[in-house]
Amino acid sequence: MTDYPETSPRHQPEDELDQRLATLWRVESPRVIARLMRQVGDLDTAEELAQDAFVAAIEKWRRDGVPDDPAAWLNTTARFLAVDRIRRRDTQRGKYHLVAASQPQALEHNLDEIVDGDLADDLLGLIFMACHPILSPDARSALTLKLVCGLSTDEVARAFLTPTTTIAQRIVRAKHTLAAAKVRFELPPESERQARLDAVREVIYLIFNEGHSATSGDLWIRGDLCAEALRLGRMLAALTPSDTETLGLIALIELQASRLRARTGPGGEPVLLLDQDRTRWDRLLIQRGLANIDRIERLGGTVGPYALQAAIAACHARATVAEDTDWERITALYDGLARISPSPVVELNRGVATAQAFGPEAGLEIVLPLFDVPGMRDYHLLPAVAGELLCRSGAHEQAREHFLRAAAITRNTVERTTMQGRAAQCAARHSTSP
Repeated sequence: MTDYPETSPRHQPEDELDQRLATLWRVESPRVIARLMRQVGDLDTAEELAQDAFVAAIEKWRRDGVPDDPAAWLNTTARFLAVDRIRRRDTQRGKYHLVAASQPQALEHNLDEIVDGDLADDLLGLIFMACHPILSPDARSALTLKLVCGLSTDEVARAFLTPTTTIAQRIVRAKHTLAAAKVRFELPPESERQARLDAVREVIYLIFNEGHSATSGDLWIRGDLCAEALRLGRMLAALTPSDTETLGLIALIELQASRLRARTGPGGEPVLLLDQDRTRWDRLLIQRGLANIDRIERLGGTVGPYALQAAIAACHARATVAEDTDWERITALYDGLARISPSPVVELNRGVATAQAFGPEAGLEIVLPLFDVPGMRDYHLLPAVAGELLCRSGAHEQAREHFLRAAAITRNTVERTTMQGRAAQCAARHSTSP
């Protein structure tokens, strides 16, 4: 029988414990899985053992209380479960040596060294494995989002604007493909990294975006995911110090993260960029982001998608008041981004910038055609942006309908409340208009 680590008698109400466990799963499961992968070398087994550790936590913590260090408890329990699995699987000494020969790092080194090894390498190894060229780009991103930041299949589907069943099938097929190809859990040699960097960068930015504007739940911002993306991005930059697009990704995340404290009001409600208190922006992150942009310019890599987006973020960061924002430059940068990396979301942002630079009607010419794009029909920010531009142009009744549509689509409680409030404001303006 497995000996689980001891807990302290700190009992919590069941609903509070369930909420805490859900948070721990989201934050800690990628780390637990990454460490287990080093130990057992198999993705499905690592995921299964991580889940078993959380099931053990639910059972024991409800009975004995939550430990002082839940993360350490989970990692230790997962380690014990892995050792038990290996021992049960390899009861005969001859078979055990065969496994040891095939997994020398997992079985020949001290167990504490395995568990407490370089977590940065483990997490990056997990990402690079999930971003293997044998997988399609969509499969790489979906699998890594689920593994590395603990998103549910439904949340991954929301991030991709794709049905949940499609994402679930994509993830299962990706796992089977990796297993059949015997893809190893490791950081690839430098000669093989370049082929996977685009997918790795995309996944890290998707993680940041999910934290920057959570697709579901009661919080609009999830700081844990933003911090995780920034940490992973910096690890990737340390691994590829002269890659200008990776530097662009880091600069972009740093500059956007610098505004996190100002993006919500006292009640957790969203505060739009133009209404934010810029004295609350993190000047250290801004300095780091601008320094990375300078480094990109010295390396001559200013025309990549992430470098362009970082340059857009820099325009906001350099404006000490909203009125100083160079919207014409931002519009020009979005024009360039739309040419080299076209997407409906880029077009939506280009519409916002165009409206700021040249008026709401100019922005609506770009935004309204996006309602005919199938993948955008369930993207709540499209009717939200259309509502804002219609409101500014005086079409208050149309704006109200779009805000109500955005409120119906979003699965984030804070955004839903905000959209309903904007709809009510538009209704009031419509009733008083001549």
